[in-house]
Amino acid sequence: MEKLTFYAVSAPEKLDRIGAYLAERLSRDVVRHRYGYVVIAMEALDQLLMACHSQSIKPFVESFLHMVAKLLESREPDLQVLGTNSFVKFANIEEDTPSYHRRYDFFVSQFSAMCHSTHEDTETRTRIRVAGIKGLQGVVRKTVNDELQAIIWEPQHMDKLIPSMLFNMQDADDLDRAGHPSSPSGAGQDGEENPAALAESCFRELLGRAAYGNMNNAVRPVLVHLDNHRLWDPNEFAVSCFRIIMYSIQAQHSHHVIQQVLGHLDAHNKNTPRVRAGIVQVLLETVAIAAKGSVGPTVLEVFNTLLKHLRMSVDFELGESSRRNSASSVSSGRSKESEERIVQNAIIQTIGFFGGNLPDYQRAEVMMFIMGKVPVYGTPCHTLDTVKIGHHGTKRIQTMLLSSLIMVTSGFKSKTMAAALPPPFLDPLFSISLMEDSELRQLVLEILHNIIDRHDNRAKLRGIRIIPNVAALKIKREKISKQDVAFMKKHGQQLYRHIYLGSKEEDNVHKNFELLFTTLAVLTIELANEEVVIDLIRLAIALQEMALVNEENMPMFIRCGIMALVAAYLNFLSQMIANPPFCQHVSKVIELRNMDAPYLLPEHIFRDKCPLPESLDKEDRVLYFQTADMAECLAGPGYNAERLSIPYVPQVTDEDRLTRRKSFVDTISLQVDIVSNNLPDKVIFLKKKKKKKSTFLFGTFLLFYFIY
Repeated sequence: MEKLTFYAVSAPEKLDRIGAYLAERLSRDVVRHRYGYVVIAMEALDQLLMACHSQSIKPFVESFLHMVAKLLESREPDLQVLGTNSFVKFANIEEDTPSYHRRYDFFVSQFSAMCHSTHEDTETRTRIRVAGIKGLQGVVRKTVNDELQAIIWEPQHMDKLIPSMLFNMQDADDLDRAGHPSSPSGAGQDGEENPAALAESCFRELLGRAAYGNMNNAVRPVLVHLDNHRLWDPNEFAVSCFRIIMYSIQAQHSHHVIQQVLGHLDAHNKNTPRVRAGIVQVLLETVAIAAKGSVGPTVLEVFNTLLKHLRMSVDFELGESSRRNSASSVSSGRSKESEERIVQNAIIQTIGFFGGNLPDYQRAEVMMFIMGKVPVYGTPCHTLDTVKIGHHGTKRIQTMLLSSLIMVTSGFKSKTMAAALPPPFLDPLFSISLMEDSELRQLVLEILHNIIDRHDNRAKLRGIRIIPNVAALKIKREKISKQDVAFMKKHGQQLYRHIYLGSKEEDNVHKNFELLFTTLAVLTIELANEEVVIDLIRLAIALQEMALVNEENMPMFIRCGIMALVAAYLNFLSQMIANPPFCQHVSKVIELRNMDAPYLLPEHIFRDKCPLPESLDKEDRVLYFQTADMAECLAGPGYNAERLSIPYVPQVTDEDRLTRRKSFVDTISLQVDIVSNNLPDKVIFLKKKKKKKSTFLFGTFLLFYFIY
């Protein structure tokens, strides 16, 4: 062997003849089953290949690859492993010049077939599979860095390479679930002889070398394999595959993977709920990793696709529900409905998690985007047609989208309220806050808390109660900025109006009052200057007056709840502004209530089975907060106490129409409201027209009256 090597190095032009001779001998020995000579010939070829690095090695390589192909074609496992080991040695040699004509199609096919070996003997099967994976790894290393061998990324090769690796990774996963060791031949094997570990390593290496233009060809076979082997339900293996993909590829390519999964979700939009839920959960994993780095232009595309599938899931659920009502099989219908809920929860979780991990500037865009998808009665909604899905379906979508907004807005910190709550976001949000549904109103208030509370004080304010010492809570606050002062001047009345109207809803429960108290407290901490403090006190007095007068025949629990809300808030406010006379007045009223009317305090009214009074006596003045007394306490520099004598009256706006209310504002267009579901655009136009017409007539009448 030493002499042969010396001769080949000395006369490299003879290499092609040496290779041809050895190849001929080896072919003859393989056919005659003289395997000892086969091993000697392959060792000779290997050593010559390792020793000679000249231009003349090209013809020799052709002979060498021809011999490796001969060994791989044989049915003997030992020869297949021998040929693979020789090929791996060749793959590790860096050639000086690229080869223009060499192709590896046969090796990709043969090594892929070895990866799927079904040999009867377990140990032999493992050896063949390991050899196949090593061979594929060799092909990847040999071709992936050679620009002339870009053909390896073409679909016909990727469709063999990727499934071969996933098959071995999946096989180990199945064995693990069955309680067996991950390697068939026992736990003593190291990573080199464990097909699953080796396949995963090769898979990572392949993805790590994938360039921008090759990502789609690398990811598509993964999705096809998961479909063919029904691995979306359960989806543990699918999730682990995409984790590997996302951590192996370059960060700037991650949006390619997301787009592929989104496209796959679209392709499976009529599949079973569990399959769709499995794909959505995989999407959650990919966006969770991608959100930390670069996600490219796909941010809104992700949300648009998810919201589309959310709507489809609600359609399927409602369709099943209606069919269940008409059919006899109740249990199967219920299971189908609950499976759709799994899909919906997975979508909401994905939307919230992805949005919550975006930078603030992108998060603001996403908040606006989701808010634009929330159906609001009376407004044209192009993306979600509420006529087909009815009231129940619309409420489901509203609830889920608002839940996702809570997740997106969690931890959102904006320097100015005007940037965080622009009118296109604030107006529809407030319209929903007037819906006659306590759950929706709770969600709206929680979204407001996430946005307004920039110093994370909510946890300290949790639970509506009379706080004995607010200073002990160590509330964080900063001086209100000029931009926020301007925001409150512009939108403050809108905020007060929705708190006022939200307090008197008949379906309010303990949680609604808790959230209203937190809203008032957070407004005080974050956005209250002297003028806003006076406005908030006027609002509290108006709430108290509303509960006492009771023009709308509210239930006694709601009236007492409003009283308790006012007491808890004025106690908090008096300590926040550190005005001793004001604190004294509030404490005195609370003390008298403790003795004579405990049902007017939050600690009692929100307790189970709290006895309620038959009526509230307006004449018993000592139990209520008096405007004159509070004005006297606030008299002096800083506060314009005279404004307290002006009763608070909520602004008259057109929002009641949007929420299907029939208040005094809507008497002009009651008949138009009946068809508001079917003709939202025309309703708005007709109402505005009627409003303008009535204003014009009234103005004309006044003009003639004064002239007369």
